[in-house]
Amino acid sequence: MVWNNIDGKENDIVISSRVRLARNIQDKVMPTLMDKEQADEIKNMVFNSITKSNSAISHQFKIIDMDSSPPLEKQVLVEKHLISPDLAKSRIGSVILQENEEISIMVNEEDHIRMQCILPGFQLNQVWSMADKVDDLIEENISFSFDERLGYLTACPTNVGTGLRASVMLHLPCIVLTGQINSLMEAITKVGLTIRGLYGEGSEFVGDLFQISNQITLGFSEEEIISKLHSVAKETIKRERQIRKYLQDYNPLNIEDKIYRSYGTLKYARSITSEECMKLLSYVRLGIDLGYIEDINIKVINHLMIHTQAGMLQKRYNKKMNEKERDQVRSQYIRESLNN
Repeated sequence: MVWNNIDGKENDIVISSRVRLARNIQDKVMPTLMDKEQADEIKNMVFNSITKSNSAISHQFKIIDMDSSPPLEKQVLVEKHLISPDLAKSRIGSVILQENEEISIMVNEEDHIRMQCILPGFQLNQVWSMADKVDDLIEENISFSFDERLGYLTACPTNVGTGLRASVMLHLPCIVLTGQINSLMEAITKVGLTIRGLYGEGSEFVGDLFQISNQITLGFSEEEIISKLHSVAKETIKRERQIRKYLQDYNPLNIEDKIYRSYGTLKYARSITSEECMKLLSYVRLGIDLGYIEDINIKVINHLMIHTQAGMLQKRYNKKMNEKERDQVRSQYIRESLNN
């Protein structure tokens, strides 16, 4: 999984970079109005456009249909950021998934095609280049709905134009700790971007993880959108680092106490909720970044941030659990991971 790879740039703060492109196929019924037969036709068109191409990646994909996929498997895909919660609920939707999970193509969600590319760390330009190539590959065999004046036509008006949503997932514990997150959100909104939780629009802010993304897709080129997001993310990274240094220099006891209390709780607790787990992991991740904790690899923390969530836990232990059981198993899994 991409989160487990820490080779990306600025990986002490940037978890991942992602680009999503929304496309619809010319003269085809939109997903909200289509039946299963029409949906299968779209799915096969998109899958064949990739797998029957001469691309080096053509053999790396599989299809997962939502109507035949178990609920737990769909929940895991959502938790791994490979599909949206809306696609998981769909009866006609599918995902075309690359084996390394860097590319996932949602088919028949709100639009016919929503292709997503994700890379670890701060790699916005690289992930945009990857998405652009996937877009070109599909368009070699499929004609997209396009207007010379408006650009790509999408189900939601906010996606009309480039159809591009780019985002950067940032770990900002010290901005949160010092109460500056609200002012940051206001500043980001003023420049036409938005800040969201772990699972995008409407999701909660957990584990001090935030997604900064563009709001506007019309009237700007893809390069302009990427450039603005890159600049704002860079300034946010700089701000988080400045606050970290300030806290270390002028209030080290406070930050050390939060880090070591979190580490101790994770190592010895017998029951941990999902929300508490993410907050504790956030401080331990900060402790590793600042050099306070040296015996834990940051890959372990990144792994736990995903694999302690409800769906991933139940899949790992191959059984359905209630909330109390998950809290106990979560703490057990964390203890084993940290001790190893």
